[in-house]
Amino acid sequence: MSLISTLARLEAVGTGRAQPAATVRHRHLSGRPLVFVPLTTAGEAGAPLGALVGTDRDAPRLLCVSQPRDRDLRFAFLSELADVVLPYIDGYAEAVEAAERTETDPETGKRIKVEVELCADAPQLIVPSRAGVTYVRLLGRSMRFRRTAEQDPEAPYPAPPRVPLLGRWLTHFGERARVPGSALLTAMTDVLARHWATGQSTLEDQHLGALLAWIDPPADESGAAAALRAELARDAEGQLLCPPAGPATDPAFDNKLLAPALERHDRARTALAAAEDGLEADDRLGDVTAAERAVRALVASRTRPTWDAVWRGIDLLRELPEAARVEERWTRDRWSFTGHRDRVLAGEPPQPRRDDAVTAANKLAAREREQARLDAQEALDDPLVMAGRRLAGEAFAGEVVEVEMAYSEGRRPSPRPLVTVRTCDRPHLGERVKVFRSLGGRPQSAEFVGHEGPPDADGGVLLVLRVLDKMGRGKEPEEGSVPQKGDTVCYTLFEHDQRGGAKLPDPEQTPWTHGGPPGEPVPEPADRPTGEDVL
Repeated sequence: MSLISTLARLEAVGTGRAQPAATVRHRHLSGRPLVFVPLTTAGEAGAPLGALVGTDRDAPRLLCVSQPRDRDLRFAFLSELADVVLPYIDGYAEAVEAAERTETDPETGKRIKVEVELCADAPQLIVPSRAGVTYVRLLGRSMRFRRTAEQDPEAPYPAPPRVPLLGRWLTHFGERARVPGSALLTAMTDVLARHWATGQSTLEDQHLGALLAWIDPPADESGAAAALRAELARDAEGQLLCPPAGPATDPAFDNKLLAPALERHDRARTALAAAEDGLEADDRLGDVTAAERAVRALVASRTRPTWDAVWRGIDLLRELPEAARVEERWTRDRWSFTGHRDRVLAGEPPQPRRDDAVTAANKLAAREREQARLDAQEALDDPLVMAGRRLAGEAFAGEVVEVEMAYSEGRRPSPRPLVTVRTCDRPHLGERVKVFRSLGGRPQSAEFVGHEGPPDADGGVLLVLRVLDKMGRGKEPEEGSVPQKGDTVCYTLFEHDQRGGAKLPDPEQTPWTHGGPPGEPVPEPADRPTGEDVL
């Protein structure tokens, strides 16, 4: 945790309200997100109990499994979920625009630009907390290998046709959520905690009700008191006033309300199966319907408060202006969405259960690169974030007090002006260390030459920098490419653009220690789920 984050949390404790951790919104927020509030039974993460899902805050779709141990009812739940999610995804897969992409020519090996289709927008799935993201990945993993009756008429427990397709999409959303800065699958608690600092721990911030209590507490109550009430307050029946839908349920709800309702449902179904005539069957069917409605009412009572809390968080985020580089990151999400759409349309097999060594290494390198890019872009977009980097000695800001023209040595001298900056920051600079500033959206590098004189009475120091690039190709720097005396500048010690790492070998060249030599892969039986794939 940075020093400025610690100070913000201390101030939140002192004032009783969460403090801004950003001045702009650093995550993309769709104009029509799909909110998904799942609920599972205790003790079995893969047993869905119900969910609220939809794009209309006033008309969510309630899905319910009246007996989570019944495999047929589980598949009916997944089929209903697919009926909501897949049309939403398909609505973004059709509108496309022309875009250029750099590819390698297979004949010449040169990098060329080709024109391809790019989806004009992409879907966004929002869940209440980080546990919801994990649950989406679990659903995708358990669904994408399911065999349908059309694929294998003899498969035990065949899945509805749309379930495997939904599993592939949820797997893609879950994998994309691991990429820093991605917004295809978003946890509301993570986004809110990024933009506000509360007076509680980061673990407690995963309770959406408590987090919102700190950010927007009642007028006559402090954030700490409101958060404590959101976490612990119960009604006369011992039920939480603010059920977390985490997606796990509260033990008091399981023992006092859910278990008796499921037991009544099981008794009603048993009686219906034992009915001897039509009149008795009609009566028993009415009992089953009443029991199912009771379970649905319980699911709605646990998920609706969280549903409203997610939309309340969306309203708070929409009040913040979007950061300048958010659109760039969303474009990369659109490329990811378009690529997976093309793979699905091409009939490619679902994502493997485990990545090979090269794919796993590429994913890890990409996530590390995106994390560094995200940290740099947030600092460049937000002066409050940049202040934290300045306090950490990773950037400095000040006023240009002198500019002296100088040139490099060689046959064709190039301009290398010396810029003296007065700053009160204390950056971790060493000899010939490179620093960077944003010039028209592109990074301009400079080299630290040294200090000029001792610190002044106000603690300011003079830093001499040599500008190295982005000045044009002429003997004189282009206008605006060199800071002028009196300008306020901000330089960073971190690079603004991240470079790609070393190229990994092709799968055919992978050594045997990492999965090679290449051979015919042994297909895993998709109709025989493993322990991690049982739903």
